[in-house]
Amino acid sequence: MAGVSLLRTWRARLASGAERCLPDSLFGRLAMLLAVAVISSHVLALTMLFELRPDFPPGMPPPGLPLPPHGPPPLELLLDIGVRLSALLLAAWIGARWLSDPVRRLAGAARELGHNIHRPPLPESGTRECREATQVFNQMQQRIRAQLEERDQFVAAVSHDLRTPLTRLALRAESLKDAADRQRFAKDVAEMDTMIRVTLDYLRGAADAEPWVPMDMASLVESLAHDQQDCGHDVQALTLPPVPPVRAQPTALRRCISNLLDNAVRYGGCARVHLVPAGPMLRVLVHDDGPGIPEAELGRVLQPFYRVEGSRNRHTGGVGLGLAAAHDIARQHGGSLQLRNRPGGGIEAELVLPLG
Repeated sequence: MAGVSLLRTWRARLASGAERCLPDSLFGRLAMLLAVAVISSHVLALTMLFELRPDFPPGMPPPGLPLPPHGPPPLELLLDIGVRLSALLLAAWIGARWLSDPVRRLAGAARELGHNIHRPPLPESGTRECREATQVFNQMQQRIRAQLEERDQFVAAVSHDLRTPLTRLALRAESLKDAADRQRFAKDVAEMDTMIRVTLDYLRGAADAEPWVPMDMASLVESLAHDQQDCGHDVQALTLPPVPPVRAQPTALRRCISNLLDNAVRYGGCARVHLVPAGPMLRVLVHDDGPGIPEAELGRVLQPFYRVEGSRNRHTGGVGLGLAAAHDIARQHGGSLQLRNRPGGGIEAELVLPLG
């Protein structure tokens, strides 16, 4: 049993090593396969030509076409073989690229689908397998669009049904004689209205149909910092170097960074923003001076409707959707959002976005 297990382990290692040696793309594997077939056929043909030919007595000419003499092949024969081999390798390269092009288009369309669900469907061309895959992809896109339309209709209906009694409550609260009761009722109604609006916006995905444009991140961060300062919050944009624009949905990205600033101000008392270029990516760092979050909670606070136990009170407010919405927007833009505790105290939120 130990020998069988060892044999299986070595087989798995050999298979893994062979897989790493092979090209990663379909085009590379097709080109390699055709090139190996062409070169092998030429080697076999030359072997048969120079090793397996019949020998004739000296002075007797061979019948029919003359065969090559003994010894190394002449220069003309090598040139002929080289030209034929180059032509076949070029044909193999073109053929592999032609066969893999529909798959490459399908992969590009799948990547673009995450940014624009309303993109035009792919033309069904290529081989039968590629046409079938493209047809399935287009059908999947249609089903996703239909589900999104049903979601929007459902959310609109729920919003109407929830806001109608809320409006009646607001009108009745205004008729209360006691000013303190009227103020408390108005505050509760405003809080319920905010919770309904934020929740429905998150469920609906308010920026799904927004166009993609290049954005100046330094100007955006500076504008958001000024908005927070106008509200009396301690927010500063510390490092804003000139960086290439980011391809983004303006409203969605503005909401993402605004949520990070709101979270820092609400739970940390202040917010400091840095822009740090990192190769093809841009890091947007937002940190505060608050108490931080337990390490076990750092990943969970990015989930919808989840709040750390210490924040579940009427003073901090919120419904646990700010960071979840920022996380979703970051992924829609091809980036990521991570939270970590700072050594000196507080939380640092790192938003990573692709440049260009």
